[in-house]
Amino acid sequence: MKVDKDNWRDIDINIDSLWLIGPGAEDGKRENYYPGNFEPRVPDHLIRRYTEEGEVVMDMFMGSGTALFECERLKRNYIGFDINGDIIKRVKEKMRDDAGIYYFINECDVNDLQAFHSITDDNLRSMGAPCIDFLLIHPPYWNIIKYTDKPKDLSNIGNLKQFIRVFTSCVQNGIMCLRRKRYLALVIGDVNRKGEVIPLGFFLMYAIIKYCRCKLKGIVVKDIAGNKGKPGVEALWRYRTLKSDTFLLKHEYIMVFQKD
Repeated sequence: MKVDKDNWRDIDINIDSLWLIGPGAEDGKRENYYPGNFEPRVPDHLIRRYTEEGEVVMDMFMGSGTALFECERLKRNYIGFDINGDIIKRVKEKMRDDAGIYYFINECDVNDLQAFHSITDDNLRSMGAPCIDFLLIHPPYWNIIKYTDKPKDLSNIGNLKQFIRVFTSCVQNGIMCLRRKRYLALVIGDVNRKGEVIPLGFFLMYAIIKYCRCKLKGIVVKDIAGNKGKPGVEALWRYRTLKSDTFLLKHEYIMVFQKD
């Protein structure tokens, strides 16, 4: 995004470290049916701030396609990955051949170095682009929600250290494709497990800083009102929290890094 002294007042991008977005509406291609999907204003603000029209966004955990639909609207090219073939099929059915952008939706384990880079190279070649310009990472929040029964699905990893290790490997694969000095954003929340808060967001933040040659540019705390979780459990969570000495987790983080 280009900013100068003449246009900065007209740019409606949230640059605060606290985002109170509230529940999102179902509009256009977006449906609030997929567990853990995120509100479109998150990728909207990130994509507009860190890319220009015609540049390439990579989405390593595509889910229900929220970032893809924003890229289509904002005229950014898109490379998306997911391990869930069923959700990939559903997203593809929503897209037109004349979307006005280059977009590729790939079923792939992004921790598979050879397969990931072979697919990415083919996608970039088809776009005529040497590398990606922005990396968006919205992974499963450990094993709270099981997205598939595939052993390589991050949501099926029970051990926290293994989850962090595999996640870090996935991010390293993505960063290899990212243009130098460009940005990646991690959208992640914490986990409450057996009466103990696991600061998953900070574990993953530290892993990216230590192992991925990136510097941290900002931490945004946002509300998660309206995010789709397991049906019918919100009241149960509230009841259990009131009976315990913990708090009901209603926040998640947007952590922005720059490739060093």
